[in-house]
Amino acid sequence: MANITRLDPLDDLFRGFFVRPVEFNGQTQQPPSIKLDVREQGENYLIHAELPGVKKEDIHVVVDGNQVSISAEVKQEKETREGERLLRSERYFGRVARSFQLGQEIDDAKAVAKFNDGVLELALPKRTASPNKRLNIE
Repeated sequence: MANITRLDPLDDLFRGFFVRPVEFNGQTQQPPSIKLDVREQGENYLIHAELPGVKKEDIHVVVDGNQVSISAEVKQEKETREGERLLRSERYFGRVARSFQLGQEIDDAKAVAKFNDGVLELALPKRTASPNKRLNIE
């Protein structure tokens, strides 16, 4: 007798959507994210962004008015070996990004960025407010 298999096209479509992340030794691998500390100190905003394992060349910072955007290309590889035998090999290649608004516009000409030991430090001076100009009506 011939075996008949019922084919459900939606089954293959949704099969991967409801699978939980793989756990090894009780640890779940999460995609990387940018963790931020934003401080206001006098006439400056100080931002510390954690970007472990990222190269300085792969980080991009854009300041537009009071909007700050940080993005980076992330490349992570992890291998677990037991002697000569490879037990697990994981790779993640992707892009992470964060955007946020500050309370005041930034003077981007005086902004300073440093990257050391996986921490991006931004010193963003506030733009001095120009006095209101009164227009004469002719």
